[in-house]
Amino acid sequence: MEGPNHTSFSEFFLIGLIDDPKLNLLFFCIFLAMYLMTIMGNMCMIILICYSTNLHNPMYFFLGHLSFSDLCYSSVITPKLLNNLLSNHMVISFKGCATQLFFFGLFVGTECFLVTVMAYDRYLAICNPLLYIITMSRTLKIQLVGTAYSGGLLTSIIHTICTFRLSFCRSNKVNHFFCDIPPLLKLSCSNTFMSELFMFLLSSILGTFSVIVILVSYAKIISSIMRMHSLEGRQKAFSTCSSHLTVVALFFGTAIFEYARPISSYSVQKDKVISLVYTVVIPMLNPIIYSLRNTQVKDAFINTVFKSSMHK
Repeated sequence: MEGPNHTSFSEFFLIGLIDDPKLNLLFFCIFLAMYLMTIMGNMCMIILICYSTNLHNPMYFFLGHLSFSDLCYSSVITPKLLNNLLSNHMVISFKGCATQLFFFGLFVGTECFLVTVMAYDRYLAICNPLLYIITMSRTLKIQLVGTAYSGGLLTSIIHTICTFRLSFCRSNKVNHFFCDIPPLLKLSCSNTFMSELFMFLLSSILGTFSVIVILVSYAKIISSIMRMHSLEGRQKAFSTCSSHLTVVALFFGTAIFEYARPISSYSVQKDKVISLVYTVVIPMLNPIIYSLRNTQVKDAFINTVFKSSMHK
């Protein structure tokens, strides 16, 4: 690794998402609408899970934390993106850049662990239904969520330190719309090999662990579903799992492609689009996926709206 940081810049200039300033207003309106949908969708999900007694079970406990994570990591990136599009003031301080990267890594890492925990939860619920309530106790739920946040915190600290202990003296122009690791490493005048190797190995190990847990859990889930005699039981089980599988495919598909590969294969425009998917699009889609494909969530929403209208 490198020695003490000797960065000659106090701020970075974010190149942004698009090259044509005439399109800034159009993209501002699109991303503002998507961000508002993200806030409303995830806040509604959190409120429903907190106040609807029908959703007071482990699956929705984890889903509430997933919505919180989506809301947080989208909010780390999107407001700055909107500000840059509207004002063309694309400057971020060195400390602000490090802070953005840290909190983004914290909540993305937490989400990675949360979707893994949710796969394990579905395995227990479907493969061991009689022991599920006993096994997935309140203590275990809190421990699993605590582990997810702790894992996200640890990986974020490591990634942030590995990135910002390097020296940046080539340029202060970050060819991205937020402070992400690959474009920052491109600006370093230090030898980044060890930082790249360490972060690549960490991302690969954690990603592989999560994927293995998810694949093993769903292999056992599918095997258990296929042994069910009731067609209604099969449909209910598949319906419960399909939303989570959709979220897993979207999240891990983009995250693994973005981070679990060498920096040398980094492509600026392609990676901006991929980054846009998991920073803006996925946090907006997750509550939609879980609400549209989940009868309990839809019923809870209808009941909550009905009760609130009755009280008026």
